[in-house]
Amino acid sequence: QVQLVESGGGLVQAGGSLRLSCAASGRTFSSYHMGWFRQAPGKEREFVASISRLRVPYYSDGAKGRFTISRDNAKNTVTLQMNSLKPEDTAVYYCAARSSAGSSTYGSGYDYWGQGTQVTVSS
Repeated sequence: QVQLVESGGGLVQAGGSLRLSCAASGRTFSSYHMGWFRQAPGKEREFVASISRLRVPYYSDGAKGRFTISRDNAKNTVTLQMNSLKPEDTAVYYCAARSSAGSSTYGSGYDYWGQGTQVTVSS
């Protein structure tokens, strides 16, 4: 099993940056495909970005060019650097781990989830 703990959320003005981190427990972190999802009030959870075991990144259209996902297998962490933030980026951001091979943009494709961290972007 994997336990995930997110950190780094907060309040930022539009155009600003935040860096989210996800710390994972367990000795098999490197075998998981890791993802970030978000859920805004009244909206469905949506895919933001993910990164494969070999560090290949995948991004939603909204994240491309503004967000960067990375992972450090030695430290069991995955990071989401978010730049040029917009008010519509406001949401709870969740870290997730997928044990199956290949990438997925669907939440159902992930086996473990963190508790989430709030990101609020003011206009």
